[in-house]
Amino acid sequence: MGKLTTHILDTTLGTPAEMVSINLYRRVGSNSEHIMSTQTNKDGRCDEPLLSEDNFQEGCYEIEFSIDSYYEAKKINCPFLKDVVIRFYISNKDENYHVPLLISPFSYSTYRGS
Repeated sequence: MGKLTTHILDTTLGTPAEMVSINLYRRVGSNSEHIMSTQTNKDGRCDEPLLSEDNFQEGCYEIEFSIDSYYEAKKINCPFLKDVVIRFYISNKDENYHVPLLISPFSYSTYRGS
């Protein structure tokens, strides 16, 4: 059985993004069902996987990262990005899915890690 993890790197400062609030949703049709909320630690990672064991199922998911409060705490103006939502699909529950986020006040990037 696989698991879902994430981490956030601030490419403006060249550091992990700590204390970022994260919400995880499962998409069912056109609706989003809230699964859990957490926040990143000093390493820009979550202390536990977002999904694992019996909760790790195939389907469509969204991770919502609250970027505005992170940059407000750093006293960096971020008028463009407030929340970043990444929608992705888990197609094999036996594999690990790592969905990192690279952020700056005006852009973001993601990829499927391992």
